[in-house]
Amino acid sequence: MVEIAGNRPLRVVAVCGSLHAPSKTSVLVSAILDTIAQHHDITRHVIELSDIGPEFAGALTREQVAPSVEEELQRIEDADLLIVASPVYRGSFTGLFKHLFDFVGQYSLVDKPVLLAATGGGERHALILEHQFRPLFGFFQALTLPIGVYASTSDFTEYTLTSDTVKSRVELAVLRGLPFVRNRDRESDEVSPYVGAW
Repeated sequence: MVEIAGNRPLRVVAVCGSLHAPSKTSVLVSAILDTIAQHHDITRHVIELSDIGPEFAGALTREQVAPSVEEELQRIEDADLLIVASPVYRGSFTGLFKHLFDFVGQYSLVDKPVLLAATGGGERHALILEHQFRPLFGFFQALTLPIGVYASTSDFTEYTLTSDTVKSRVELAVLRGLPFVRNRDRESDEVSPYVGAW
């Protein structure tokens, strides 16, 4: 088990960009959360865009989102670890996924550990993690963890993750990622000199 400073439960918030339920993306998120929980105590909260999408889809500014969406935005900003996941839609994450993060404070994710995940119809979409997710969270100056997780339709049996390869990838992503969360937790009381500098 990876030790985190203070050995307190980690606040893990997952954002699932799927627009329908049930969803293979939600299944992958659950597998990641369960694996993290095997290595450290966590409090988990999952934000399903299929549930809250209608509450912010037409908003142009953060002031216009519903109070329930504002609560979710604050959870994202206050998390110790973010899991962000989306199905591939026309070569990228879903539009609502991006729209939600348009409302997140520009400097609220600085150095925050973020585990990237995605699902798609085939392996040809796997580079979405590198070409779409990492640039977005690079803008926020977040700490995207070294290993992301991508799963294809063939890795599921209906809505159950059955691929041992993907399960091993999830385990590796978590084990490689938790030390970064630990270091971030230790430094959480220090204010970065770069916050707000750009």
